[in-house]
Amino acid sequence: MKLRVRGISGDALLRKFLPRGLFARSLLIVLVPLVLLQAVALQIFYGSHLDELSRRLAGAVAGEVSFMIDQIDRSPTTRTQIIDETDEHFAFTTTYLRYQTLRHLPPPDAPGPVDDDLAHELHEDLHRPFNVAWNTAPAFIRINVQMPGGVLRVDVPRKRLYIGTFYIFLVWLISTSLILFGIAALFLRTQVRGISRLAAAAEAFGMGRDQGPIKPEGAIEVRRAATAFNRMQDRVRRFLAQRTTMLAGVSHDLRTPLTRLRLALAMLPETPAGEIRDMVADINEMETLIAIYLSFARGEGSEQAIASDIAALLEDVAAAARRAGAAIICDIPGPLMATIRPEALRRAIANLLDNARRHASQIWLSAAFGPRHLRIIIDDNGPGIPLAQRETLFRPFESADPGGTGLGLAIARDIIGAHGGDIMLLDRPGGGLRVTIELPA
Repeated sequence: MKLRVRGISGDALLRKFLPRGLFARSLLIVLVPLVLLQAVALQIFYGSHLDELSRRLAGAVAGEVSFMIDQIDRSPTTRTQIIDETDEHFAFTTTYLRYQTLRHLPPPDAPGPVDDDLAHELHEDLHRPFNVAWNTAPAFIRINVQMPGGVLRVDVPRKRLYIGTFYIFLVWLISTSLILFGIAALFLRTQVRGISRLAAAAEAFGMGRDQGPIKPEGAIEVRRAATAFNRMQDRVRRFLAQRTTMLAGVSHDLRTPLTRLRLALAMLPETPAGEIRDMVADINEMETLIAIYLSFARGEGSEQAIASDIAALLEDVAAAARRAGAAIICDIPGPLMATIRPEALRRAIANLLDNARRHASQIWLSAAFGPRHLRIIIDDNGPGIPLAQRETLFRPFESADPGGTGLGLAIARDIIGAHGGDIMLLDRPGGGLRVTIELPA
């Protein structure tokens, strides 16, 4: 049964706190077992060996202090002599403070169990009030014992209670962990760099930025993936080149008979002028349809993405639409620099403006940078498109206009998608249609 916390599954909760990047997750896989291993080693040393040594050292110091006090209690008149002899033998520095009483001291902040062990042993051996000052000086620990006529102050060398191997062991644990973590980070960065470059190259190639083959690096599986990607790029380039060549031949073969028909019509003096104009108009419409179909089939694979000013491009497209009879109001702060395929984007915007011109009397064109995207908005005051038909109209040869080809929106979505963006049909506030285009910033 999966763990659920207030409606959130255990898997979702785990994904929420896990890092998203492969490099960070790989380091986490290395770091967690390493920390656990070092923690177990520290616990074994700290919980058994160090704890036992701490109790023994604290017991020895408490016993020596208790021995000195017992000797003073038995012979108070020789207190000074007893203090001198025990100080020399135990390496203490003892002072008797006549007529004084114990003062309250702050809680100890000694590392490890030594403070509790010493307090316990002193309590067991002395059977009288005492306190321990751990921070009086770095070289010793001060034990104050309440005597009948004053306070006995005993300065014990700190090295009597601490062992150097603990610090050596602690430094060894931390240093080895840092070294192993650094080696793992360097190794994993090399492996992840190959995957990151492969992902970036695939994204760029999908957006029409042909950056050439990538250098295989990293583990053998990553190298194989990079090699396979390079071969795929070559096959896609050859396919696009062959398709472009074939479509150019088809375009030539279709336009040649149309040109002959146009010339033949011009050489028919007995045909009424009105009928000739109608036939020429039909030929022009056929040429327009052929150009649209070839444009949709050819795609934009041959055009390279370059840094361009989208504000200037939109102004040019709007000016061309005005010449075709559209009423357009532009709100485009410039410049808006982005890496695009300008001619492809120009055709996509032109198709959208042409659709709006045929169905609306007023069009508003705006563009601005957002947090992550460059957003282009085309509003019109036309009848709009029902929600149920919006996705259908993006399919080739689907049109809401009986006289349309049904390729304008399909071409626009294909071009916007090739840029790594998205196009949406929405309701315009106040009535009409809003076309929103989002391109990577």
